[in-house]
Amino acid sequence: MTQTHTTHDALEDPRNADILIYVNGDLVHRDDAKVSVYDSGFLLGDGMWEGLRLYDGVWSFFDDHMDRFFDSCKAVSLDVGMDRAGIFAALEATRKANDMHTDVHCRLMLTRGVKVKPFQHPSLSRSGPTLVIICEHSKPVDRLHGTGIRLATVPQVRGLPMSQDAKYNSHSKLNCVIACLQAEQAGADEGLMLDPHGFVNTTNACNFFIVRKGAVWTSTGDYCMNGVTRQKVIDLCRAEGIPIFEKNFSLYEAVSADEAFLTGTFGAQTPVAEIDGKAIGTGDRPVTARIQAAYKALIARHIAAQKA
Repeated sequence: MTQTHTTHDALEDPRNADILIYVNGDLVHRDDAKVSVYDSGFLLGDGMWEGLRLYDGVWSFFDDHMDRFFDSCKAVSLDVGMDRAGIFAALEATRKANDMHTDVHCRLMLTRGVKVKPFQHPSLSRSGPTLVIICEHSKPVDRLHGTGIRLATVPQVRGLPMSQDAKYNSHSKLNCVIACLQAEQAGADEGLMLDPHGFVNTTNACNFFIVRKGAVWTSTGDYCMNGVTRQKVIDLCRAEGIPIFEKNFSLYEAVSADEAFLTGTFGAQTPVAEIDGKAIGTGDRPVTARIQAAYKALIARHIAAQKA
């Protein structure tokens, strides 16, 4: 059986065995970090989260992540309980308590809080929000950037905004979990998800791009998460003079592409080796490599600007 990989495969780091986790202002050992079984996030998936990266002491693109986080919370009437400065202070407290400086991945999670009864109505959440921050020493494995990821087209689709808008980075991830399971059952690493009209959209975990004749294509963005790294790649292509199109395209264009890659905060840009057992291109990825280099340079500039 072929070993399955994910876009979040990281090198093992023994320091993670004793990390301290932020839970509503307290920093506790990971073995003691707990939330109530009455918490809205546990009961209903009622919450929002962000994944952030720490490079050389800088939380990369913090403002972009906070734009999405606060917009999402506002849209679902979820009181964050603090402003951006408060979130930043909590991140910094967690980082410093763990003596973390670089190659750190953070999952920041906010739920509607503890309910007085185990039912759906938001008014039953009366304790105020629950904020949890998990920071781990986390460096992506190198092999994925060499061999690439294997995708399988799955029947689970990204839905219409009036069912559950994919732009929400919510705790309600069952749609993506089902897609991931379908891909695993097909012998692939991740699921390539279509939109409600049958056009290629995203994977269960990352945004999706293809390269055809030197031009980069990605979905319209109507049915996918408004990924921070996705937008950075679009902006970089424009700045670097690489043709970039946000458009509808089908599996025909995807499987016959010259290159394909995924974007995400953790893996940055991860090459795609195959879709539905069909190899993508020849294995040469000059445009992907150019974008990867430009993104690394962007991170370096961002770090320098934040430290200036």
